[in-house]
Amino acid sequence: MRITEQPMSWVVYRMTIHGKATGMKAVCEQGEWEIMERVQPGRHMLILAGITNEVEAERLARSSPVDDITFKPSVWTSQHAKRKA
Repeated sequence: MRITEQPMSWVVYRMTIHGKATGMKAVCEQGEWEIMERVQPGRHMLILAGITNEVEAERLARSSPVDDITFKPSVWTSQHAKRKA
């Protein structure tokens, strides 16, 4: 039996340090973001999710501000989350 891996997905988020939003952006795997949100919902601000390439995610995080495409964490829903009917 062959085990297939699901494609990796990345997110870019704005960090909160000592309770204050910073201009610093970070990148992590989608699953890591979901865990951070479960442990401390809303602590960090999600900028962009569902990025399929780590290099692209890093480029976005290191680029100039992307405030025009900032999303609140509650707007984005994980593909793994169960939808309420």
